[in-house]
Amino acid sequence: MALQAQARARATNEPVALFADIPAAQVVDADTLPPGAYACLRLARGTALRVSNERATPGAALFLWNADDTSERYNAGDTAKLQWTTRLTTGRVLFSDMGRVLAAIIADSGAGHDTIIGPNSPAQTNGRNGRDNLRAAAAKFGLSRRDVAPALSLFSPVAVDEAGRMRWRGNPPPGAQVELRAEMNLLVALSNTPHALSPVQTATGTLRYTIWRAPIAQPDDPCRNYSDESSRGFFNTDKVFTP
Repeated sequence: MALQAQARARATNEPVALFADIPAAQVVDADTLPPGAYACLRLARGTALRVSNERATPGAALFLWNADDTSERYNAGDTAKLQWTTRLTTGRVLFSDMGRVLAAIIADSGAGHDTIIGPNSPAQTNGRNGRDNLRAAAAKFGLSRRDVAPALSLFSPVAVDEAGRMRWRGNPPPGAQVELRAEMNLLVALSNTPHALSPVQTATGTLRYTIWRAPIAQPDDPCRNYSDESSRGFFNTDKVFTP
């Protein structure tokens, strides 16, 4: 109960991080992702990924693997459980199934991201869908569908109603953004496809992504120190990269 109370107190005083201009010299890669398309990205430790939803498309599926050992991957359950929240925003981290931090959310415009339900499926649309796209991206990395676990859905505002049912709160605003800093060398699958609860099961516009060189988390980093669980996750991660 004490941990839960601490998590609720932190949620009422969340840090605010503004999106700074990225110097051209720091950009590693940048591109747009058409509706229904997916991208296979490689992020080195010490880089960050900014995803911009310019046209209020209703969701984007994201999945992460440790590039140095792909048996380690994003764990949706631990990410929510260890931080005592499903509200993933600035200061929160994305945990692996080994208790390490794969990535940290260093900036977020607050559109809402869902790590419970996930992207849409072939049963919901005749077009491109998130589940198939993530599996296709995994195959490009030499992985199989068994390597794809429950994913994170960016730009997916969901809420729980009085009956305990998850519901869609409406499309994110145009221009919504989120920025993830790689705390490990990562393989990333990004799919421009809707959330499973979206009333519209077709992506409505392009996404833009930018990969840029970002400083590695220092001892006073806000994400590292956001909670005891985050600090332990960073400690476990740092051991991998400490000689």
